[in-house]
Amino acid sequence: MNPSAYAYLAAGIGASLAVIGAGLGIGKLAASALEASGRQPEMSGGLRTTMIIAAALIEGVAFFALVICIILSSK
Repeated sequence: MNPSAYAYLAAGIGASLAVIGAGLGIGKLAASALEASGRQPEMSGGLRTTMIIAAALIEGVAFFALVICIILSSK
């Protein structure tokens, strides 16, 4: 098999793992924030802000992982 085919396969697997990890992380984040908001409704504004910042950081790491996978597959 051609070595570039292995690079494409590895990039696909790496990208899929990055997306799955980000999805699980954001899902856990949202579940915890909604549970906390249900326990203390007066804190929902602060929780929402913190949740959006954390979700943006998780998505940033996932995007960085996807870019690395694309770069490595093109070499």
